[in-house]
Formats: sequence, structure tokens, C-alpha cells
Amino acid sequence: METSLLLSMAGFALAMSISPGPVNLVALGTGARYGFPASLRHVVGATLGFILLLLMGLGLGGALSRWPLVAGVLHWGGVLFLCYLAWQLLVDSGRVEGVDGGPPAFWYGALMQWLNPKAWLAASMGMGAYGVAGGLGQILLFTGIYLVICLGSIACWAYMGSCL
Repeated sequence: METSLLLSMAGFALAMSISPGPVNLVALGTGARYGFPASLRHVVGATLGFILLLLMGLGLGGALSRWPLVAGVLHWGGVLFLCYLAWQLLVDSGRVEGVDGGPPAFWYGALMQWLNPKAWLAASMGMGAYGVAGGLGQILLFTGIYLVICLGSIACWAYMGSCL
């Protein structure tokens, strides 16, 4: 395996995992409210939820190549949703409501990834770029790299929150 391919996989995983998104913002808020140790359930759940979503891409890549219109709708729908999230962050007052049900559970983090358009975009683009053409070995390698980087990235957001 070429070093440039490994670095490219790692760079893609880092860019998609550490950039702001709903899962990372929940990790930040959880770290701020409950501390780093309590936020680790969400961090691990979100990471494993994404890895399952990524592995689902084994079949998704073939489906998207057969139906390019669906791939385009997914792409542009995701772009619009990310723009909407950016706008919401820009106009938000920053106040935190008084509702407190405790730190998010493991399953909450996993489910968030399955409902997260950014995660769907990352999984479909990642599988398209590194998975489908490289065979099962490359898919598993990409998934392993992503697992470590995603876990570290979401944990960074939770840790930053705990420092606030």
C-alpha cells in the first residue's frame, strides 16, 4: 500500500471528522455540561455508529453508481443542509436552555450519525473515493483508519467542551 494513499485516507477522515457538525457540537456541549469522562459514551457511540454507516457503503456505492441522480440529490441536499446548519450557528444566541436529562447515552451518539447528513456525505464520498475500487482489503483499511481518527476527533470536541 502506498504511503500517499494512506495519508490521503487519513487526511479525508480527519477533515470530515473534526469539522463542525451536529455530532461534534453535541460532544462539545456534553463536555461543557458534564465533563470529559461523562461525554465518552456519546463519543464512542457516535464513532461506532459512523463506522457501521461507513460499512453500509459497501452496497451503497454500487447503488449510487447505478443511479447517479440519487447521488447528485444526496450531494446537493447535504450541501444545502450544511449551509443551513452554518446559518443556524451564525444566528444562534448562544443561550443554553435549562432542560437537563443527563449526558447523551451511547445509543444517542450512534443514532445521531444515522440521522446526520454530514455523516452520510462523508460515508458515501469516502467509499466512493477509497472503497469501491480498492476491494475489501482497502475498505477495511480505510474503515480502521477512520475509526481511530473519528474517535479522536469527536473526543477532541468533548475535551474542548470540558475545558470551557
